[in-house]
Amino acid sequence: MTDSAAWDAYARRKPGGRRERNAKGETTWFNWTQYPDHGPGAEVLGGAAKAAFLELGCGTGGNLAHLATLGHRAVGVDVSPVQLDAARERWGDLPGLELHQRGALDFMSGTADRFDAVYSVFGAVWFTDPDEMLPAIRRVLAPGGVLAFSQRPAAEGRYGCQASHLDRSDAPDPLAVGHWDYAPGTWIERLKRHGFRCALATEIAAPDGWKTGTLLVRALAPGAPPPTPVLKRRTG
Repeated sequence: MTDSAAWDAYARRKPGGRRERNAKGETTWFNWTQYPDHGPGAEVLGGAAKAAFLELGCGTGGNLAHLATLGHRAVGVDVSPVQLDAARERWGDLPGLELHQRGALDFMSGTADRFDAVYSVFGAVWFTDPDEMLPAIRRVLAPGGVLAFSQRPAAEGRYGCQASHLDRSDAPDPLAVGHWDYAPGTWIERLKRHGFRCALATEIAAPDGWKTGTLLVRALAPGAPPPTPVLKRRTG
């Protein structure tokens, strides 16, 4: 979906932004799940000591900002000017951070850049037909590059394109967007069909007191990158 109206409405109704500090006192961090201080971090992306990362549906930019502080090139695209204005206000001065108001497919079709990793956290990969999204991502990934994305796990028996409704404060009727839900095995099959390798799809259990986990999917583009150190593993 490239229409910004729904995501602008979502941004206006979403309470607050990313906290100033996490539980460890860090001012930037990477989070794949919908829960604070939970789950893996940027190590999922692997990558070189100085890498280029692309986030599809970057929202207010918290994950991008963390990658930029590690010295990487961190490129984010989002259709919502409201989200991007918040990202620029908080993170716009960080070296290496780039923000583009574009649809994910539109941006990837128009760039000649290649990225060491492409990722999405409850973002554009979830809200775009995978038969369009996955080939587009393959085109912009460097050989051996990482694709990683997280989303809510599919409800049993409800697979394929499902509808989400985003409330608007200025109108009684919600805006509908589609999201694509599949079982882990189906995601692995689709990734292989589109030429990815080493595909994994696992559910990160919710923290105590919560029911809904997070589906984290990771795969590699064909080819092999030169041997490089991975990002430092997040602890705690």
